Amino acid sequence: MKPEDITEQEDRQELEETDSQPVTDGNQDTAEETNQETHSEYRVPTKTEGRVTYHLSGMYQDWFLDYASYVILERAVPHINDGLKPVQRRILHSMKRLDDGRYNKVANIVGHTMQFHPHGDASIGDALVQLGQKDLLIDCQGNWGNILTGDGAAAPRYIEARLSKFALETVFNPKTTTWQLSYDGRNKEPVTLPIKYPLLLAQGVEGIAVGLSSKILPHNFNELLDASIAYLKGEGFALYPDFQTGGYIDVSKYNDGERGGSVKVRAKINKLDNKTLVITEIPYGRTTSTLIESILKANDKGKIKIRKVDDNTAKNVEILVHLAAGVSSDKTIDALYAFTDCEISISPNCCIIKDEKPHFLTVSDVLRHSTDNTLVLLRTELEIQKVEQEEALFFASLERIFIEERIYKDKAFEEAKDMDAAIAHIDLRLEPFKPNFIREVTRDDILKLMEIKMGRILKFNSDKCDSLIAQIKEEITRITNHLNNIVAYTIDWFAMLKEKYGKNYPRMTEVRSFDTIEATKVVEANEKLYINRAEGFIGMGLKKDEYICNCSDIDDIIIFYRNGTYKVVKVSDKMFVGKDILYVNVFKRNDNRTIYNVVYRDGKAGCNFIKRFAVTGVTRDKEYDVTKGTEGSRVLYFSANPNGEAETIKVILKPKPRQKLLVFEKDFSDIAIKGRASMGNILTKADIHKISLKQKGSSTLGGRQVWFDRDVLRLNYDGRGEELGEFQSDDQILVILQNGDFYTTNFDLSNHYDTNILIIEKFDSNKVWTAALYDADQNYPYLKRFQLEAGSRKQNFLGENPKNRLFILTDEAYPRFEVIFGGLDSFREPLVLDAEEFIAVKGFKAKGKRITTFGVETINELEPVRFISSKEQGDHEEKNNGNGQDEEADGKSDSDILDEITGQMNLFEK
Repeated sequence: MKPEDITEQEDRQELEETDSQPVTDGNQDTAEETNQETHSEYRVPTKTEGRVTYHLSGMYQDWFLDYASYVILERAVPHINDGLKPVQRRILHSMKRLDDGRYNKVANIVGHTMQFHPHGDASIGDALVQLGQKDLLIDCQGNWGNILTGDGAAAPRYIEARLSKFALETVFNPKTTTWQLSYDGRNKEPVTLPIKYPLLLAQGVEGIAVGLSSKILPHNFNELLDASIAYLKGEGFALYPDFQTGGYIDVSKYNDGERGGSVKVRAKINKLDNKTLVITEIPYGRTTSTLIESILKANDKGKIKIRKVDDNTAKNVEILVHLAAGVSSDKTIDALYAFTDCEISISPNCCIIKDEKPHFLTVSDVLRHSTDNTLVLLRTELEIQKVEQEEALFFASLERIFIEERIYKDKAFEEAKDMDAAIAHIDLRLEPFKPNFIREVTRDDILKLMEIKMGRILKFNSDKCDSLIAQIKEEITRITNHLNNIVAYTIDWFAMLKEKYGKNYPRMTEVRSFDTIEATKVVEANEKLYINRAEGFIGMGLKKDEYICNCSDIDDIIIFYRNGTYKVVKVSDKMFVGKDILYVNVFKRNDNRTIYNVVYRDGKAGCNFIKRFAVTGVTRDKEYDVTKGTEGSRVLYFSANPNGEAETIKVILKPKPRQKLLVFEKDFSDIAIKGRASMGNILTKADIHKISLKQKGSSTLGGRQVWFDRDVLRLNYDGRGEELGEFQSDDQILVILQNGDFYTTNFDLSNHYDTNILIIEKFDSNKVWTAALYDADQNYPYLKRFQLEAGSRKQNFLGENPKNRLFILTDEAYPRFEVIFGGLDSFREPLVLDAEEFIAVKGFKAKGKRITTFGVETINELEPVRFISSKEQGDHEEKNNGNGQDEEADGKSDSDILDEITGQMNLFEK
C-alpha cells in the first residue's frame, strides 16, 4: 500500500489511534513506537501546513532487516559450496551458456548475464574484470588492466573472454547442479555451481555487507591441492596466503585466517647500488601508484630522505628509489617498511554463507568443507554415470534379444489389432529373459524397441553387440570400483589437477618471519633538540638556545632534574618542562645498555647514596624519582653512559672536627646495576663538599656487536651493513685505505671514516698481513709480510713514494700468489709463489723482497694448500688475549670514552 492510496477516512482513523502519541519530524521515533508491532509499513499521523509527516519505525524494522539480509546473502558474501558471490556465479553460468570454444566480447557476456542479475551492467563488468585478473577461471584477451599499477581495463566492447580449460573441467556439470528461477522467473540459474576445487581459498574474496564484512585472502593453487589430499589421508596441513603481487609475508599471527588474526606483508626491496634501491614486488592490495605516493608522503614528513622515485613498471614491478647523499641504504629499507606502504598489515575475516546464514570459520574449516563437497560431487557424478551405463547395458541386452529372437516377425505381433496387443505380445515373449535383466521391463522400454528401424535390424551384428555389452560391463565395474574407493578416487582427482595445471601457479609470496622494526631507530634524525635552561623550555623550535642533540619528530625525550626526579616526554617544537634541569637526551625504550651513574643526598642532611641503573621503559609524562623521595634530596653526581661505562670519581668531604678522611675515590664498577627504583648503596654519611671525575672507565656490560655501514661510513649497533664482531671496551677497529694508509679507532658511533676504505675490521695486533706491491723507486714488484701497529695517526705500509701501488693484500695465514707477466714478457708462464717460503714476517716499514725483474701485468691470489691448525689458532688467541691485558694495564686514552660522560660535570659545581 502506498501513501497516496490512504484515504482521508483512514487518515482520520490514524489520527484517532495516535492521538496521544507525540508527532515527530520523521527522523526520530519514541521507544514505544519502535517496539510496537502495530506500526506496519506506513503511518500518517498528521498534516500540518500542507506537510505530511510519517512514522518510520515499522518501515525501518522490516525493510532494513530485509535489505541487510539481501545484501549479505545475495551480494557481498560468498557461498561456502562454490566460493562465489551471486554476480560471479551468474557471470560464469552465462559464459558457459555462450561457450563455443571461441572468445566472446565482454560487452556480450555482460548483456547475457543481465538476464540473471538484477543490477546494472557496471557491476557485472567490474566483477568480470576482477575474475579475469585472478588468472584462474577466465582466459582473457585484450587490455584487462594491470593489478600492479592499478590501471583499469579497456571498455567491454574492446576486450574478450572465454572460460579457461580449468574452469570447464572443474566448475560445471548440469547433472549435479541445483537450479532455481532467475529474479524475473524467465530463466533458470544455479543455486551454487558444482565446483570440485577449493576455489574460495584460491581466489580469495572481499566484500562489505550490512553489519559484517568478509575478507578471505588468496592461497596457492598447489598448496590447496596438497592440503586437500592430506586431509583425505587423515594428515595435518597448514595453509598460508599467496598473492599475485609477490612480496614477503609473516604468518606468525595468521590464526588460520580466522577473525582476529593478522598477517604482515612487505614489498621486496633490493639494493641496486649504495645510492639506489629497487622495489620488485609490492604488498597485496597496493599498486605502484599508491606505494610511490606513500613513499613521497614519508619523505615530505622527513621520515626518510630520498632524491626522487622512478616508476619503470611494465610487466613486472620496478620502482627505483634514489637516496639522498649521506643516507644509509640499509636504514632506508627499514624506514620504508616502517613509514610507508612497503609493509602493511592485513586482518583476514573468513565470513561465508552456509545454510543460508553467515558463519565465521577458519581457512582449514573451509578447505575441509570444500574437500568433502568435492568428494560428494565426484560420488554423485559416478553414480549418475553408473545409472547411465546400466541403462545402456539394459537396452543393449533388450535390443539383442528382440532382434536375435526375431520377435518383430512373430505372426501374433504382425497381426496385432492395436498397439496394446503388440506391446503385450512382446512383453510375453520377453518373459523368459526377464530374470537376467537388471530391472523390470516397462511399457516405455517396449515402445523404444518398436522404434528400431529396419535398416538397423538388417545390419545387426551379434559379435559387435557382445563386444559393446562387455565394454559397458567393464565400465560399470570400473565405476563401481571408484565408488567403493571414493576417497582414493578423490585423491587421484586432486593429484590430476595439480599435475595438469599446477606448473602455472608457483608460489609468488615468500613466507618468512619479520623482525619488528622500531620506528625511532630508523627514522631520520631530521630535527635538532634545544634547551633554554633559564626559562625551563625544550624543543625543536628553540633554534637560538643551547643545542642538545639531533632527534626526529617522533622521538621521546628523557629529562633528569637536580632534585632526583625524571620523566619522559614527547618531543615538540616548544615545551615547558621546568627549571633546574640536569640532563636531557633522546630516550630509547628497551635500551638496557645506557646506564646512569648517580650519587645523591637523601634529604637535606641525610646519607649520600651511590647507584647505577637503566631506564628501559616508563609511562610518558609520569614523574619518577632517582632518590628515596625524601624532601630536600639532591643529585650530587650524574653521568649517562651509552655502553655501561663505569668511571672512577674523587669525593671531597667537608672538614669536621676529629674527621681524618677528607678525600677518597670510588669506582662505579664496584656498584651493581639494579632497577631504577632501587635505593642504592651508602657512599658516605659525611657531608660532601665536591665530587669530580677521577678517571674515565670502561664498559661493565661485556662485549657489544658493532656493524659498519659503508653507505654512510658510520658504525652502528642496529645490524646494518658489515658485522665487525663483538667489541670489549679496549678493542679497536682497524681501517686500511686503498692507498696503503692504515689507522685504528675506538668503536664510538660518532666516528667518521674515509671514503676509500679497503678493509675495516676488528684490530688484531698478531695478525700477519701479506702484500704484493709495485715499488715506484725500483720499478719492480715486491712481496712483504708484516704486522700492523695500533695508532690513531695514519701510517702507510706501501712506502713513502706516493706512486707505489698495491696489487693485492690478504690476511690468509699461508697465502699463495700467481704472477701474470705482461708487456714484452707476456710469453712467460705464470709464476706461483708461496709467501711463507718466499719471505719472513718483518715490520710494515720494511721494503720486502723483489718478486721478479720481468714485467708484471697483475698478481692473483690462489687457494692455499694448507691452513692454520687448531693448535696454532689457540696459541694465537692466547697471545692476543695477553696483549689485550697489557694494553689495559697501560691505561686508555680519552677517545675511548663517549662524549656523553663529559659535559655534565660542571653542573654540580653551581
